[in-house]
Amino acid sequence: MANENLSQAKKAKYDEFYTQYSDIEKEMSAYLEYNPDVFRGKTILLPCDDPEWSNFTKYFAQNFDRFGLKKLISTSYAVESKTYKSNYQPTLFEKNDPQFDEIKSSRNGKIFTLTSDRTGDQRVNVDDLEWRYLQGDGDFRSEEVKRLRDESDIIITNPPFSMFREFLAWIMEAAKQFVIIGNLNAITYKEVFPLIKNNEIWLGNGFHAGNAYFFTPFTDAYGEGVFMPDTGLVKFRNVCWFTNLDHGRRHQPLPLMTMADNLKFSKHKEIRGKTSYDCYDNYDAIEVPFTDAIPSDYDGVMGVPISFLDKYDPAQFQIIGLIAGNIRGLAGIKSSTGKDGPYMNGKLKYGRILIRHRRGISI
Repeated sequence: MANENLSQAKKAKYDEFYTQYSDIEKEMSAYLEYNPDVFRGKTILLPCDDPEWSNFTKYFAQNFDRFGLKKLISTSYAVESKTYKSNYQPTLFEKNDPQFDEIKSSRNGKIFTLTSDRTGDQRVNVDDLEWRYLQGDGDFRSEEVKRLRDESDIIITNPPFSMFREFLAWIMEAAKQFVIIGNLNAITYKEVFPLIKNNEIWLGNGFHAGNAYFFTPFTDAYGEGVFMPDTGLVKFRNVCWFTNLDHGRRHQPLPLMTMADNLKFSKHKEIRGKTSYDCYDNYDAIEVPFTDAIPSDYDGVMGVPISFLDKYDPAQFQIIGLIAGNIRGLAGIKSSTGKDGPYMNGKLKYGRILIRHRRGISI
């Protein structure tokens, strides 16, 4: 149900999902643990944001000195450019500022910047943020925001789900480091999977237990089990972080059993008690329906679930390709029947990533 609702939200362009502070802190801690200086001396851009409400802005502003940031830039979309506009009222923060403009408040995006101690309290934090109206509506594709992209070192945000492809391309075009939130199914996009296969981007540390909780004004669009009335949050299971910043979890080998032990002791009834792993009708590869059932001693090609990438160690496995019924040209190996997608006994299975053990293959 959560996946269905996320797809509906994406289709309807209900893209206002506000990330919790604790989730941002947990994710960024993974990069800091791996490299304590990952943000030092860097300019961080938080586009597609809402600086007055955003936890991204609060988090990096509050940790500006600790991280050794050079500059923090945060931008927002104009209210009139959003799908959701009802009952909009400028915040007191904006209305009480001498530069407040009632027309620009709706038509123009805003930019917040942080570089130094403006209050004189000997520290740089959220109280030192400066702001002004953008010339345009804050769309990341505008020349105005592109210039901010080019100025930055690292881009961090929760971009509109409906524009994920375009947003990632916008980042890669400028060859920037990034940490962004997206739908797990984005892995299968023809614009995204080759980047993952070539080790140019990967999944981040991830949400706790694979569950992501966001605040959104579109609570009426979600049913029971997705909208949590006691917290005012919506829950999604197929959301993850995409990044090209390194973290320790990415270098933890997956502990595995041999094929014989899997067939004898696996906790999965689909495997335990069989004489062998199933093979695809049209690919020279075995079907491994669960990541923890990957056999440690099999040297051939294996088809694994897309969720495997959450456990992927590039030193342990090589990604060969992607097979799914609606995806062409990404398999990495030839189909013996000409059909795309993983077929077994004439039936199309779920999309699979094709992998094999490295065993000395260079990265």
